[in-house]
Amino acid sequence: MKVNVEIDCTPLEARQFFGLPDVAPMQTAVMDKLQQQMLSNIEKISPESLMQSWFTFDPKLAERFQDMFVAMAGFGGTSKKK
Repeated sequence: MKVNVEIDCTPLEARQFFGLPDVAPMQTAVMDKLQQQMLSNIEKISPESLMQSWFTFDPKLAERFQDMFVAMAGFGGTSKKK
């Protein structure tokens, strides 16, 4: 004997039928918290802040980057030979 039972319901209705908790408020809270963290950290990865953080520890680093880009472009370096 073969019996087929077809139930047409939404996932929310199925969770309610089986007595599972409604997780929508928790998901909303977690997504809001994640969005707040992402927005607060997005300023740390802006091009201006990245360049500023790279060039603050060595004053000659900007000159070295310029020499490296000039050398990569094939125009020759501006570094002084000793």
